[in-house]
Amino acid sequence: MSAETVRSVDELRDRLERDAEGAGYHLNPDRGFTRDLVAGLDTNQARYGYPACPCRLASGRAEEDRDIVCPCDYRDADLLDWGSCYCGLYVSAEIREGRSLLSPVPERRPPAGERPKSLGAARHRLVGEVPVWRCRVCGYLCARERPPAVCPICKAAGDRFAPFA
Repeated sequence: MSAETVRSVDELRDRLERDAEGAGYHLNPDRGFTRDLVAGLDTNQARYGYPACPCRLASGRAEEDRDIVCPCDYRDADLLDWGSCYCGLYVSAEIREGRSLLSPVPERRPPAGERPKSLGAARHRLVGEVPVWRCRVCGYLCARERPPAVCPICKAAGDRFAPFA
């Protein structure tokens, strides 16, 4: 990478880190590893017009790849189950602080033929098959298997979420 590219990637990484920390998430503390992932995001942004996850093969069709635009749809479940997202860009506080090690994360993304055909279909599938959680502090709602570890709005801990009827 040229010095200019490194500087640009480092600036993007710093911005991603500020955004992540502001929303209660953490980037991998290994700056070299993270720089390579961010460079992949930057490349995919230039190539496709959207920051497709660098650890997955993008089709180049935004509607088909919507689930793998970083942060991908699978990040939060991976963080809860494995302590990091599939590519390792986002990690738990335990991994960031060195209290736990990064480990391989199994792929959650369904094969191409099993993915919803449109965003509308994905929304319908989500609401029909997974519970909706409500943050008891700020009222934030999300449809997923389990509540997030931290509310992205008010930063309340995940135990402040309750099922929403």
